[in-house]
Amino acid sequence: MHNNKPSIGIIGATGFTGSELARLLCQHPEITIKHITSETHKGKLFSDLHPQFMGILDQELESADVIDQSDVDVLFLALPHGVSMDFIKRWEHKNCKIIDLSGDFRLSTPEIYKTWYQKDHIFTKGFESAVYGQPELFADQIKGSSLVANPGCYPTASILSLAPLFVGGLIEKDTVIIDAKSGLTGAGVKASDTTHFSNVNENFKAYGLGVHRHTVEIEEQFSILGKQEIQVQFTPHLLPVDRGILVTAYAKTTKKLDQESLGKIYHDFYEGKPFVRLRKSAPGIKDVRGSHYCDIYPFWDERTNRVIVISAIDNLLKGAASQAVHNMNLMLGYEEKTGLEQIPLRP
Repeated sequence: MHNNKPSIGIIGATGFTGSELARLLCQHPEITIKHITSETHKGKLFSDLHPQFMGILDQELESADVIDQSDVDVLFLALPHGVSMDFIKRWEHKNCKIIDLSGDFRLSTPEIYKTWYQKDHIFTKGFESAVYGQPELFADQIKGSSLVANPGCYPTASILSLAPLFVGGLIEKDTVIIDAKSGLTGAGVKASDTTHFSNVNENFKAYGLGVHRHTVEIEEQFSILGKQEIQVQFTPHLLPVDRGILVTAYAKTTKKLDQESLGKIYHDFYEGKPFVRLRKSAPGIKDVRGSHYCDIYPFWDERTNRVIVISAIDNLLKGAASQAVHNMNLMLGYEEKTGLEQIPLRP
């Protein structure tokens, strides 16, 4: 580590996640943004692309090739899946930490990756060292890692919703149903027929039934936490809003609980985890918008003997950019809350 502040590269600055990373990192007290890259917009200023940064971050966009010769401490890869792995392979010998925001290293094996992403993995060696970057669950592993796979947005909200019960061995196998809704920014910055204003506005629909690639990510993490093979029924929906994810998770438990005992399980599990807030009633997405919080409300249904857990995050932050910064803080040995205490924006 240098005596001066660690230097950071953001690879892929054109998307929503890249701009949110820049927003958090340019106000982070402990680091310096050295490079921001964009192949399509190199030579332009970052603030030309994202006018909200005018006079704040007017750095010139460079090609990712600049990283080959540059000395950086941390690289954030805000790239599509299937693209990230090329760069991670290319830079594997650089002495820097990499936080990959794509899905390329989130799964347990290259074979499972190929099944769900329909693409051959070109850097299978990365699976040996990659750590799943969920700070509430794997902080110790993240601290010692040089390659962190930043979790998906749906998986973050879903995994945190039921993690305490899986760790406690309290979930009845094959009873988990996760009903999830995301704002439009989850689809990425490139417009498509699906994300056309007239298709989204005043509309609400499910998609990816039974095949959404976040399903396997959620299942793998629950299987690790629950120490057995777990299957979940996961259905995503598209909300006509900019940002936010709301998950409603349902499960049967291995023993009868009540509201008080359920609340205690969650309280004990998340104690000392500053960004999980346990709520006394169901949260909405506006309660977390613009922040790194995950608001969770566990509810015991006396009538059906089922647990229903509501979990809300900002998909671009806790679901992507602020989670990556949280991981960086752990990897660099900073207090985990550094640069992440934004208060949710409401209304």
